[in-house]
Amino acid sequence: MRHKSKRVVEKMSDVTVTEGFVQLEGCSAPLFYRQSQPATGDPKMSVLLLHGIRFSSENWLNIGTLDTLAKAGCRAVGIDLPELGRSKAVKAPAAFGELAPAGFLKEVCEQLGLSSVVVISPSLSGMYSLPFLHQHQDMVQAYVPVAPVCTNKFTAEQYQSVKIPSLIVYGDQDTQLGEVSFRNLSNLANHSVVVMKGAGHACYLDDPDTWHLALTQFLKSL
Repeated sequence: MRHKSKRVVEKMSDVTVTEGFVQLEGCSAPLFYRQSQPATGDPKMSVLLLHGIRFSSENWLNIGTLDTLAKAGCRAVGIDLPELGRSKAVKAPAAFGELAPAGFLKEVCEQLGLSSVVVISPSLSGMYSLPFLHQHQDMVQAYVPVAPVCTNKFTAEQYQSVKIPSLIVYGDQDTQLGEVSFRNLSNLANHSVVVMKGAGHACYLDDPDTWHLALTQFLKSL
């Protein structure tokens, strides 16, 4: 792994939180990430947390998702996507040729040592996670889409070819992408659904407790 820097932000008896930067091929600037994991013992699984256009990995820190996942025995990594958060200097994949969205996430996982990863993908991040899911299904243990964009870019047959467990999550007040994304994602061959009552597009922010319960129960089933 080629880290520019990495530092411990918080270390408690049961959880360690770190942050750092990782340099990807074809990127002139390093990508920022936050990471949480159990303070002792080997993690049970790896989780990659993406985010929407108005957000960053800081949201997963603030609502306690990084902490919740580490306490559940996971290694959780939240990245700041290109041109957002603390990765503002990183150009989006389309800006540097061969490193398309699927290849971008593939290298993120390789550089951060995330093998057989659970991908959590809200909103804008669907433009990265969906191509990655379809092109590199062998690298994904499970998929958790939260009303992502770009679901209409793939056919029902393409979704049906994805055999990994998937948890489709959306808020029942999300009139923008909730139902639209669900109609396409419901073609995934092995999926379950959580509709969060009274929650909007960023449903995990509206009701973190329900979000964390649904997510940890799903991860326990893997």
